Amino acid sequence: MMKYMGKDAGIKGGIFTFVLGSFSAGLLYASFPVAAVFLKKGVSLTNVFLFIGAWSTTKIPMMIFEITQLGIKFTLIRFVLNLIAIIVLAIIIGRTTTKEDSEAIYEMVCRQTDEK
Repeated sequence: MMKYMGKDAGIKGGIFTFVLGSFSAGLLYASFPVAAVFLKKGVSLTNVFLFIGAWSTTKIPMMIFEITQLGIKFTLIRFVLNLIAIIVLAIIIGRTTTKEDSEAIYEMVCRQTDEK
């Protein structure tokens, strides 16, 4: 997992994480336990933000429904705008999160998942 989504995964890791979030099924709150497992395994914070963003806005089943009901033009515009916003926000949040805050997040997640 670290090879594909860790801190040194680069753009390939971001793409993999985004696609993984887009192919997910279920409500948004179901993404948080998955994100916690990712954090526990050492996935970068930016990739976790990409995953949650993709899960919440770019699900493939939802896009298929949108194409049939709202048209392909609307769906593609929405997808591109969401893609840009998710990437920009994930990078900004990832870079502005201090090292101490990142370590606190990783520690909190590991502690909570170990207790359950």
